[in-house]
Amino acid sequence: MRLLKLVPDNTNIDFLRWRNIALVISIVVTFSSIGYTVWRGLNLGVDFVGGQMIRTTFAQAVDVEQLRGRVEGLRLGEASIQEFGGPKSYQIRLPRPAGGEAAANIAADRVKAMLTQNYPGARIDAVETVSGKVSGELAKDGAMALVFAMIGIAIYIWLRFEWQFGVGALVTLFHDVAMILGFFAFTRRQVDLNVVAALLTIVGYSLNDTVVIYDRIRENLRKYRRMAIIPLINLSLNETLSRTMVTSLSILLALAVLLILGPEVIANLTIAIFLGIFIGTYSSIYISSPILVWLGVKPDSFLKTSEEREAQPA
Repeated sequence: MRLLKLVPDNTNIDFLRWRNIALVISIVVTFSSIGYTVWRGLNLGVDFVGGQMIRTTFAQAVDVEQLRGRVEGLRLGEASIQEFGGPKSYQIRLPRPAGGEAAANIAADRVKAMLTQNYPGARIDAVETVSGKVSGELAKDGAMALVFAMIGIAIYIWLRFEWQFGVGALVTLFHDVAMILGFFAFTRRQVDLNVVAALLTIVGYSLNDTVVIYDRIRENLRKYRRMAIIPLINLSLNETLSRTMVTSLSILLALAVLLILGPEVIANLTIAIFLGIFIGTYSSIYISSPILVWLGVKPDSFLKTSEEREAQPA
């Protein structure tokens, strides 16, 4: 029985032929994502800004503006109301009330009483309250975890390979994270701790794919010392293409099923990882590998000079 092969053994795609076009596209999209995120901001969840979040499911479709007016009529602050998983399910977000936990419980009870009175059959699915102190700590810790993970990965790549590989890995991770944040800023999907977990997962996946490709490039640098760097990187990419495609497609299929059939509460996490796998696969080929060419890596870049060889102890 013949095994199914997504990529034939004799595949010889000239990936680096389009490296400059890919560079321009990546630069434009990355800086557009950063600029839009800074200008528009992220739709941060209660985890990061504090406050209350009430998820409710109504027995029938409701007028969102009317619902917002009734919630704001309780004088609990400006309400943010978003559809959550369907036309009858909504997420009501309120600013954190002054007075601590007791005031938060009273505010939640008032909202629940209003919903029960004005919308017969309405069901309260969840009530979440996060204090300002906790939300600030979560935001700080989440950002630090992401930054330290990226720096630690760059140092690891630097020590395992050479500094050019470390720079390539760091630029690749920055590219992936910036694009995903830009997507969430543009779509206004909520950014919470689940999305931070997704970003850390994406950083790990992108690193894994990049290390596999870098390892093959390093191996071929030792094996083909007279081959030009661009054909050598193309060869390495083609040799690892089968593994890259199988890994990425299998993960994407699982995530697609989870996105279609999974619960709404993890939808943002699933979307972030799905998008991250797609972007990470692209960046491993068109960012982390071509950057070695732009940094001047050549087949003899890491060969020891005659002076270095003579200086080694016998």
